[in-house]
Amino acid sequence: MLLSIVIPVYNEAGNLQLTLQALQSELCKVGCDSEIVFVNDGSTDESQGILSGLAAADSTIKVLNFSRNFGQQAAITAGLDFASGDAVVIMDADLQDPPEILADMVKLYQQGYDVVSAQRVSREGEGLFKRLTASAFYWIMQRAVDRRIVPEVGDFRLLSRAAVLALRRFREQHRFMRGLVAWLGLKEAILPFRRSPRAAGETKYTLFKMIRLAWTAVASFSALPLRLSIAAGVALSLAGFGYFLFALYAALVLGRVVPGWTSLVFLQCLFSGVTLLALGLIGDYVARIYEEIKNRPLYVVSEILNA
Repeated sequence: MLLSIVIPVYNEAGNLQLTLQALQSELCKVGCDSEIVFVNDGSTDESQGILSGLAAADSTIKVLNFSRNFGQQAAITAGLDFASGDAVVIMDADLQDPPEILADMVKLYQQGYDVVSAQRVSREGEGLFKRLTASAFYWIMQRAVDRRIVPEVGDFRLLSRAAVLALRRFREQHRFMRGLVAWLGLKEAILPFRRSPRAAGETKYTLFKMIRLAWTAVASFSALPLRLSIAAGVALSLAGFGYFLFALYAALVLGRVVPGWTSLVFLQCLFSGVTLLALGLIGDYVARIYEEIKNRPLYVVSEILNA
């Protein structure tokens, strides 16, 4: 059995040596052949030089250098494209995904599971705001994307060869790997673990990037925003019709008509805002269609080492 480890890298110069040492120590305990695929996602620090040195010293370490930053989801995709193992593990380069559970992952894979997902049961070193936003993120994912998405499960998981080959067939530009894995519906096992603080450096997933990832997931897997805009339009149309009946009653029955400048301005602003929101949602979906039909590559590799 050959086990591939795919590690996307973006400005992780301070973590690469530590991650590799911990990883190689645990791979010796797994008891199978292995390869490590580092995908350098356009890092601007010393990551590329460090990875080149690691690849020169060990032929089982593969390195893919992107021509620029294409994003973590594209880096994971490239790693899966180049990995040749019977099973593939995706993990981060900051030691928050502990190599110590690799052996348990392999055991579950050998029991017949195509997907072994690591689930965080604690987030050491993360503040209340980070935990709350993460919980909100998974709440939205389950309700707006796919109910099969397991809370507190990120991209740290083991995939069988069958799962990898299936994922290679998905080539859409706007990618959300967790949603794609859930969509496959393959036999999945959940493995709890305690998430440690980063070994060095700072997280690359800011609040803005998390919001952008959430929107990519929702827009790529669901037409829910468009349906919500339809529902809002129907509700406001009914409210407008109700206001019309009230004005008609005031004019014909009560015999008086209130000038109503404030209410007219309010209704005008409300309807205009909803109209622009609906147009914006439609425009975003059209833009995504435009980007997909151009059929551009998901990434560009400028250098390949040992692969």
